[in-house]
Amino acid sequence: MSDDLTAPEHLETEADFEHRWTALLDEMETRFGKRPDLNALLLLIGVQELGQGVAEFTKEQKQDLMHIATCKLFSLSGHYELERVDEDGWPHYKLLRPVPFAFLKEQERMMKWHMLEYFSLED
Repeated sequence: MSDDLTAPEHLETEADFEHRWTALLDEMETRFGKRPDLNALLLLIGVQELGQGVAEFTKEQKQDLMHIATCKLFSLSGHYELERVDEDGWPHYKLLRPVPFAFLKEQERMMKWHMLEYFSLED
């Protein structure tokens, strides 16, 4: 996580952040009938970004979808940008600047913050 106290993830209280996260999980549980974990949300975002609808995906394709989701999420903070979409419709991102090193707990919080931003832009 960034040491920059003006970084977006530092501009709200922990209680507000947790409230927004719980509300997102509640909404997803209502929508899909099951409370998602981070990996399920990454897969959902990847499928959404692929834009080909719900389908059966191989294990490798699921990993690719989660990678697409991670790149899309971190594009919101300028770490990646969409480079191209291949002939099969799969997006490819390029790294603009490395995601800062963070310990697992901080990585999880960064991912949650980016997911909250992503879904708020979708509304």
